[in-house]
Amino acid sequence: MITLKTILVPSDFSECSDAAIRYGLELARRFDAKLHLLHVIRDPATQPWAAEGLSAAMLESVELWQQRAGARLAASVPAGDAARVTVEVPIAMPYQEILRYAADHAIDLIVMGTHGRSGVSHILLGSIAEKVVRRAPCPVLTVRHPEREFVETEPALVTASAV
Repeated sequence: MITLKTILVPSDFSECSDAAIRYGLELARRFDAKLHLLHVIRDPATQPWAAEGLSAAMLESVELWQQRAGARLAASVPAGDAARVTVEVPIAMPYQEILRYAADHAIDLIVMGTHGRSGVSHILLGSIAEKVVRRAPCPVLTVRHPEREFVETEPALVTASAV
């Protein structure tokens, strides 16, 4: 038997991440699970240009990014599901924070989008999803959009049931 009590969906606000949120929401509904939505803001102190120092204005900008990202994640959740959802927007290195968060919150499943990059773009950009899959303390479901979807949106369900 499959038991899911906590599901984590990291988001970078791409179409793939939006699809992963839909999958995460549907799984949370089916298993009556808690859903954690996570957007990690890359720590500006780790960027090459940060050697010049971080100004107060930059730190204020990061706080604004956190607020906007949190609001955007919260807006992606239907009102009926809000009680089961936790939204977090930490500042860290993305794949490391996803792994830490999953371990710290006893996550049973990570659902995340993947862009499916290959070749030079994969080498240059790396793959957060790949790093998470290799090191996660729990199973990881990767979602690539648009591909074969198995979670239907509400309008499609209404249309299908009317036929």
